Amino acid sequence: MEVYSYFFNPNIHPYTEFVRRKETLEEYAAGTGLKTIIDHDYDLEEFIRGVVYREAQRCRVCYALRLDRAARVAKKGGFDCFSTTLLVSPFQKHELIQEIGRATGERLGVPFYYADFRPGYREAAARSRELNLYRQQYCGCIYSEKERYYRKPRRPKKEEK
Repeated sequence: MEVYSYFFNPNIHPYTEFVRRKETLEEYAAGTGLKTIIDHDYDLEEFIRGVVYREAQRCRVCYALRLDRAARVAKKGGFDCFSTTLLVSPFQKHELIQEIGRATGERLGVPFYYADFRPGYREAAARSRELNLYRQQYCGCIYSEKERYYRKPRRPKKEEK
């Protein structure tokens, strides 16, 4: 299988995180010969417009946005199929990714390739540390960043009389 990497992440916040992830891929690709297609646009507004007032559905919106663009690039490039690196993460919603990927592929006429890459997660993480690659600490969206860092202050209990 000949693999190309496609970078498209309008969900990443803040912009410095977007740049760091993009540069990490570019450095890795240059060192390994991985063929890449990089979308340098940072269209955070597109992601936010899709999730505002639908925050509970943010993963669905994010997956749909990213898989739609990947499928369009795959179709335009004449690729046999498309997939996503999200499938290596044990923290992502695989069933939802699979559902959206298949529906997107059918709609756009390019098959979605699903494989459960989670069994290779620990090995991939160890390899990335060996290569001294930047490893993100959250999925990338502003909501995920909040969940990672924000802890709701504890309210003092009312004194009983």
